[in-house]
Amino acid sequence: MKITMIGAGYVGLVSGACFSDFGHVVTCVDKDPAKITALENGKMPIFEPGLEALVAKNVAAGRLSFTTELASAVAGADAIFIAVGTPSRRGDGHADLTYVYAATREIAASISGPVVIVTKSTVPVGTGDRVEDIIRELCPDIRIEVVSNPEFLREGAAIGDFKRPDRIVVGTEDEWAQGVMRDIYRPLFLNEAPVVFTSRRTSELIKYAANAFLATKITFINEIADLCEAVGANVQDVSRGIGLDNRIGSKFLHAGPGYGGSCFPKDTLALLKTAEDFNTPMRIVEAVTQVNDSRKRAMGRKIIQALGDDHRGKTVALLGLTFKPNTDDMRDAPSLAIIQSLKDAGIQIRAFDPEGMEIAGPLMEGVTFATDAYDAAQGADAVALVTEWDVFRALDLPRLAAGMNAPVMVDLRNIYSAQEAGRAGFTYTSVGRGTLPS
Repeated sequence: MKITMIGAGYVGLVSGACFSDFGHVVTCVDKDPAKITALENGKMPIFEPGLEALVAKNVAAGRLSFTTELASAVAGADAIFIAVGTPSRRGDGHADLTYVYAATREIAASISGPVVIVTKSTVPVGTGDRVEDIIRELCPDIRIEVVSNPEFLREGAAIGDFKRPDRIVVGTEDEWAQGVMRDIYRPLFLNEAPVVFTSRRTSELIKYAANAFLATKITFINEIADLCEAVGANVQDVSRGIGLDNRIGSKFLHAGPGYGGSCFPKDTLALLKTAEDFNTPMRIVEAVTQVNDSRKRAMGRKIIQALGDDHRGKTVALLGLTFKPNTDDMRDAPSLAIIQSLKDAGIQIRAFDPEGMEIAGPLMEGVTFATDAYDAAQGADAVALVTEWDVFRALDLPRLAAGMNAPVMVDLRNIYSAQEAGRAGFTYTSVGRGTLPS
């Protein structure tokens, strides 16, 4: 089938590359000429394991191409996917649908025959209705169907998630549109991936509900971690103990500095705004967003406390800046709030991240960037593990400690144990692994 993907960002590029790997002919459209030129030269705008090779393979096979010209890209397409950004709108927190509606109008100005238009972007309930209204108003004589098909891709594992999904959600009750979507996803049907056909509005809400629930699990275990520290319990054992209950599950029960990234912060906020618009308060989700914001600042205070009362002028080495490993995404990363807390306390910061420093640089004025973990720790008064990159999971702890002014470790991801850190000479602090209160 011929597919047009509007937007060559994270969702659009990964989806387009995977669809082309299924054998479809895919054209990715983006308004940024520099991005398109880079993609044509094999340079990825994001870091995602396996993406560069997947793109190169399908470009060479003639199934994947890139352009800034939307009109030529949609000509003769069987399906047009809208995969543009929907950031939080400044001032009120609603999802900003400017790019979605702009793409819709450009599509309407370019199509000439029957086509299925698919919203892949994460959009509030009712967005598909508005997209359909715009296109039917501008193209009253062309058969179109607007379908919701939300993405459920984890950054750092997106290709695997796309090709081996937990489920495929398709929001349409039109038989023709369902048939087109079945043909597009046929390779996954053969693998017996669960397919959920729903109404369009239901599909739109599924995406927000899923992200809000996962954000709630993260925030819940972080509050349990605080209680563990207070009572002398171990949050990792608590997580295992409750995660083995198949009604709960073990995923997203890892205590840490709070959630960030491109989805959970903006999607929980957009869901709250939708609920507000419909006069349906969501107190649990409200609490989740508030606790998560506070959590990040609290982790900064944890590091400051580990330095002692005379913390001003001291240096902290931060290991990991991105919101999670295997991505260069800095959006709402906990490190941003942590760094601000440290700077406000008069602390100097050296940092290292395997992939995120180029993007982090403009966001972190006054931070010194290092070449590796040992360089970051050289002369530091404490080292803080913020993102659980694999490269930080097997550090030479004696070597790390030897280069420091004071061997203090604040492990915000519970990568190490107090015993192994202690053997290397560290004074060690972790998250949710408390000692018995005196």
